Amino acid sequence: MSVKLRFRDYLLAAIAGTFMLGLPQARAADVICYNCPPEWADWGTMLKTIKADLNIDIPQDNKNSGQAIAQIIAEKASPVADIAYLGVNAGISAAAQGLTGAYKPAKFDEISDGLKDPNGNWWTVHQGTLGLFVNVDALQGKPVPACWADLKKPEYKGLVGYLDPTSAAVGYVSAVAINTAFGGTLENFTPAIDYLKALRANEAIVTKQTSYARTVSGEIPILMDYDFNAYRAKYKENGAFAFVIPCEGTVNFPYVMTMVKNAPHPEKARAVLDYLLSDKAQIMWANAYLRPARSVALPADIKSRFLPDSHYARAKTVDWGAAQAAQKDFQTRYLKEVR
Repeated sequence: MSVKLRFRDYLLAAIAGTFMLGLPQARAADVICYNCPPEWADWGTMLKTIKADLNIDIPQDNKNSGQAIAQIIAEKASPVADIAYLGVNAGISAAAQGLTGAYKPAKFDEISDGLKDPNGNWWTVHQGTLGLFVNVDALQGKPVPACWADLKKPEYKGLVGYLDPTSAAVGYVSAVAINTAFGGTLENFTPAIDYLKALRANEAIVTKQTSYARTVSGEIPILMDYDFNAYRAKYKENGAFAFVIPCEGTVNFPYVMTMVKNAPHPEKARAVLDYLLSDKAQIMWANAYLRPARSVALPADIKSRFLPDSHYARAKTVDWGAAQAAQKDFQTRYLKEVR
C-alpha cells in the first residue's frame, strides 16, 4: 500500500472520527424537540428540570417554528424529532400537512376547546396576550396610553411601533387584535385597515424584526407586542416599563406542542408532553411570564407580576385556524391600502 493511499485512509478516518464526536449527544438524547431554544420561554430551565424529574435528556434546539416545520418535512421519511414547540399557526399548518401524530396528554381535557385540536394533533402549552409594551421613560412625561384609540392622538406621533403584518407573525396578531377590538371579523378586516391607516398618518414605526431591544433602548417607546416581553423588561431590565391591555380589548396567542408523526422515541416523548402540562411545569412557564394553558394556582409572587385578571378578561380567544385562512386576504388589503 502506498504512503499516499495510507495517508488518505488516515485522513478519512480522522474526518469520520471528528464527525462521530458530535454523535454521542444525539445518541444519548432520549427525546428530540425541535424549536426548544434555551433563551426563549426559559426552555433552558425546563429542559434541566425534565432531566432531573424524568431522567430524560432533551438537547437544546434554536430553530424557530418555520425552520422546525421545514426540517420535519425534510425528514418525513425517517423522522428525527419526537416533539415540536410551535406558534399555533405553525401547529395548525403542521397538522394540515400530516406531520403530526395525535396524542392527548394528561390534563388535555383541562385545556379550553379553542386552544387545542380535538384529536390531539396540537395543544396549547402556554399563551401570550397582545397589548402595548411601553417604555415609560421614553414617553418623557406623556401618559401611558390606556386604549388603542389613544395611539392615534398627536401626542404619540412617531412614538408607536408595530411589526409588519405581512412578514411577522406578531404583526398579524396585532392586526387581528385591533380588528377584533373595533368590531371586525375574520371576514371583515376594515376596522384594522382603517386603524392602521390612521397610525401611518401619525408616523407609526413599522419594523420587520423583533423589536424588544429597540423598545428597551427607547427607540420605539410604545410597541404592539406580547405581555411576556413587557414583563421581562419590567422585571429584568433597567428602567421603567409597563404592559397595557387596551381598554377596547385584545386577543390571546397560544404556543403549542405537537408529537411528530412516527416519532422515534414515542414513549419518552409522551412522558415529556404529559410533564409539560403538569402543575409544576405550568408554574415554571408562568415564572417566565407566559400564562399557563391550564387553570393552575400560581404562587403569589409569580401571580403579582401579571396584570390583574380583570384586565385579562378583555382578551379573547380567536379561532386561529380561521385566522390563518383569512391572513392572505388581509395582507393583500394591507399592502394595497396601508403600505
